[in-house]
Amino acid sequence: MKDNNRFNLENIKRINIILGHYGCGKTNLAVNLSLMLAKAGKKVRIADLDIVNPYFRTADFNSMFEKEGIELVSSIYAVSNLDIPAITFDLEAIASQDGYLIIDVGGDDSGAAALGRYKNIFEKYKEDIEIIYVFNKYRMITPAETAECLREIEACARLKATAVVNNSNLGLQTVAEDIKNSFEYANETARLCKLPIKYTVVPEWIEKEIFGDNVIYVKRLVKAVWE
Repeated sequence: MKDNNRFNLENIKRINIILGHYGCGKTNLAVNLSLMLAKAGKKVRIADLDIVNPYFRTADFNSMFEKEGIELVSSIYAVSNLDIPAITFDLEAIASQDGYLIIDVGGDDSGAAALGRYKNIFEKYKEDIEIIYVFNKYRMITPAETAECLREIEACARLKATAVVNNSNLGLQTVAEDIKNSFEYANETARLCKLPIKYTVVPEWIEKEIFGDNVIYVKRLVKAVWE
């Protein structure tokens, strides 16, 4: 992992819930954020609440997490050949433990439904929670559409996001100009959502570009099922 991330890990809250549209890159962000915290010597758990999409699950990274000392919390069905939409772990007990907790939520409002059942738990720890809405300009149409998607997710999850993350990219074809061209879109999205931009996500192969503060350089760890 590169050392040129320009954000302060100490400002990351203890519990981070990562929401977003299908294909926005939320799982890749969740995995990278967990690795960054672990490499900084933090105790980290990552919970896989993505019971919608069988192809992009944090459970697929279990061996890597074990190597880095990250505890994976996921359904017992996540690494089986049974695609059963069930949560088989005690999230309340996990949320009460020391260390950082990264929660990867399924895409769109259907995925956020799994989160809604834990509303009372999250309200209990609301001072320790960051609810992050991830978007990719190149997978949406307008900032208004992006903001509307968040409203639908929030309604289903029964929780309000606290920040947005600009994860605009074109996969392996992403160049610095693509990131720069997303800033206006990101600012308008944040304005419509009435939320701050927590991070700008940049692929690690883009070298030493000046994108402002709170930039996260990420590895491309979550890949398409055909790769």
